[in-house]
Amino acid sequence: MEVILLEEVAGLGRRGATVKVAPGYARNFLLPRKLALLAESTNANLFQSLAKQLEARDDKLTAEAEQLANRLRGTRVTIAARVGEEGALYGSVTSADVVGELARLGFHIDKRQVQLDDHLKQVGTYEVAVHLFGSVSAPITVEVVPQ
Repeated sequence: MEVILLEEVAGLGRRGATVKVAPGYARNFLLPRKLALLAESTNANLFQSLAKQLEARDDKLTAEAEQLANRLRGTRVTIAARVGEEGALYGSVTSADVVGELARLGFHIDKRQVQLDDHLKQVGTYEVAVHLFGSVSAPITVEVVPQ
């Protein structure tokens, strides 16, 4: 089944691309979430008219994300965790923990936006990227200290 993507979908394509996908993927995921339209001539015309609206929306969201990124840059988050011998944590620090501390500082970030390569399992200082929108991201410093 061919669809026209209304948004960029990771591993599938960019907005405006016509891609071939499994019927179930289109019917159960892409179409209900309004990420794609069926690739028909009427929908192609509809996409052309929607493209300008989507571009204006993306410009607005990018500007807001850049403002938030400027506020986030240089932010230092300190998380106290229980520590065993040799600086190893009991458990780990996850993106949810980082988001909780950012919320305490007044930033409203979704945990999916915090890009941790892996859970933080040692005491130390880490650079963590917060992906805000499109290509806009901001680095923050996460310091894990003994409780």
